[in-house]
Amino acid sequence: MENVGDRVACLFIEPYGEDYWMNPGEVFTVGPIIEGIDVWFSTFVSRDCITVWLYEDGDPTKVVLDYAVVDAHGTRLDCGHQRPQRSAEAG
Repeated sequence: MENVGDRVACLFIEPYGEDYWMNPGEVFTVGPIIEGIDVWFSTFVSRDCITVWLYEDGDPTKVVLDYAVVDAHGTRLDCGHQRPQRSAEAG
């Protein structure tokens, strides 16, 4: 996934609801931890957010639960990577 916009965007991975925040120009790769399975992606794009589901063989009953998100340098990222701080006024 690449953030080609001009603002921070959230990469949201289901079914766990994990969030990874991408600055403009950043590229993250999402893939299964288990090698050799055929993964299909269901992707929903909205303003400043990309939501991704991973399915084995494109079957929506076979959700891939063990996946990794890595940056362009191959560094594995943790949930909440670069999550913006909420201001006290935002509540």
